[in-house]
Amino acid sequence: MIYDVLSHLCALVGLAAFCYKLPELLRRRGDPALWALEIYFLCSGISFLVDLNWLRDDVSRLFGYPNLTTLLTQAAVVVLTAAQQVVLVHWSHPPERAAALARRRVLAFSAALVVLAVLFFVVEPYRQTASAEGTLLSNMQDRDYAGYLLLYITVCAVGQVGAVRLSYRYAHIARRTWLRAGMWTVTAGASLILLYCAIRYTQIAGTQLGHDMSAWEPAYWLAGSVGALLQVFGWTVPSWGPALSGRLRGYHSYLRLRPLWWALYEAVPAIALEPPPRRPLDLLPPAGLDYRLHRRVIEILDGYHALGPHLPRGAERSSPAGEARLLRSALDARAGAPADPPSSLPAAPSPPAERRGGSGESGGSGGSGDFAQEVAWLSEVARAFARLPATRPAASRTAAGQAASERAAVPRGSDHT
Repeated sequence: MIYDVLSHLCALVGLAAFCYKLPELLRRRGDPALWALEIYFLCSGISFLVDLNWLRDDVSRLFGYPNLTTLLTQAAVVVLTAAQQVVLVHWSHPPERAAALARRRVLAFSAALVVLAVLFFVVEPYRQTASAEGTLLSNMQDRDYAGYLLLYITVCAVGQVGAVRLSYRYAHIARRTWLRAGMWTVTAGASLILLYCAIRYTQIAGTQLGHDMSAWEPAYWLAGSVGALLQVFGWTVPSWGPALSGRLRGYHSYLRLRPLWWALYEAVPAIALEPPPRRPLDLLPPAGLDYRLHRRVIEILDGYHALGPHLPRGAERSSPAGEARLLRSALDARAGAPADPPSSLPAAPSPPAERRGGSGESGGSGGSGDFAQEVAWLSEVARAFARLPATRPAASRTAAGQAASERAAVPRGSDHT
């Protein structure tokens, strides 16, 4: 059961990675490393696909050779191992040297593939037919087939040793965070596949000595499947990792602003362009997250405007905690003030200049860096606001309402900083 799940997952992931990178290949047809990477993904998916238990017998019958999917799978593994070497060589060496090194590796693995294909039919390893996970083990007692398997495993091991060495090296020199993380993941995947090779070596030796090695089989295919998944993940994460990280950061900021936004919305519903979902449905990631995050910031600033007449004059806004207390006071004052909001509203308070890169300008009017700073500041205010009591004692609210009424007489153009 677990074998089937992992095999289907590995086939799906490999082919999905191939389709994911295909548009980029069409734009960069002259990039040999990208061609090699696409070959790697395609062969990774095929190596698992053709040997799925529900498909392998049909493929073998189509060509008239029992267990032919074993050769197809192993051939795909040899090709993807060579392709992986080509990618790492091009990434780790200057173009002129990389081309020569890649050519030598392709020739070496091509020769190994030809030898394996010839040996497959010479030693006739398809005499015993079993499930995809048991066929190799059931034929391993044959000495000729054991020799064939030793050659295949050695080709894989040599390729993965090179992958570990080159990906480990590139992980240390890569400057981009996600590329570096990807190379470390490829290194981990290659290390697991080396473990897969070591287990198969042990099984071959033990079987030839007359021992039952079937107990090792789950560890064998588990190491190989997880290693393959890690490698595909490592090769693709530099492409989609930054976008996913940015979306997660945006969603995290959206949630952090939630308590402050709700408090302002309940006091001034007019700030919302659209009615919000009912709680707790508003915790779900909204469609158009970037737009929704911008709207949330704008609506919070609109709430600031509406609360302007209720903010104490001359108040110091030097910290998120202080800002949160002022907002709580203004909300309480607004709740106790009978007067309608003024028609001309003062500007929303800006974060301190030292926290805004020294500009002191509103983050909503600047570039993405200004907006990010605005979000960071308001998020800190929202977190501090969430820690405050929801309401103040009635006496305090009454006093706040009286103070608000007195401030209503203040000219609307006065300074509220």
